[in-house]
Amino acid sequence: MSTRPIVSIIAAVAENGVIGAAGAMPWRLSTDMKRFKRLTMGRPVVMGRKTFDSIGKRLAGRRTIVVTRQHQIGVDGVETAESLPAALTLAGRNAAEGEVFVAGGGEIYADAIGAADRLYITFVAARPRGDVHFPPIDRKSWKEISSESFPAGERDSAPTRFVVFERTGDSRLD
Repeated sequence: MSTRPIVSIIAAVAENGVIGAAGAMPWRLSTDMKRFKRLTMGRPVVMGRKTFDSIGKRLAGRRTIVVTRQHQIGVDGVETAESLPAALTLAGRNAAEGEVFVAGGGEIYADAIGAADRLYITFVAARPRGDVHFPPIDRKSWKEISSESFPAGERDSAPTRFVVFERTGDSRLD
């Protein structure tokens, strides 16, 4: 019997909903990048092709699964899937991993938010210009279970608030 893993979205989101600008993040948040690594280490991470291209390599210590129409992307250790559902199925084949992280970009987040169980959101105290936005978080479907504010560190361009949400009731779309 296989158990469905927890599907979690992890993102940094500006006050105006921006998550990306011209293929890159519109801020520098070293503190948040360390949190991202700590939370995702040892777990599958699903992302779209543009997000993968912006990173440029597989994520060390994590299964990296890229949603793309190309069957191979030429990077050792990177798996591909033609759709988000296929990527989540691929990621969930090892139930021992327990949690699958969806790490962008905008289209992938929009597709995943209806099937997600948990959101790890870093709210960035900034309003940058950008061309990629995070989908709205419907507060009727999500309960905030923890929140912690962080001043901008030495290598951070803005203060942040890290919030974990869990889906309420049976509002997930499968």
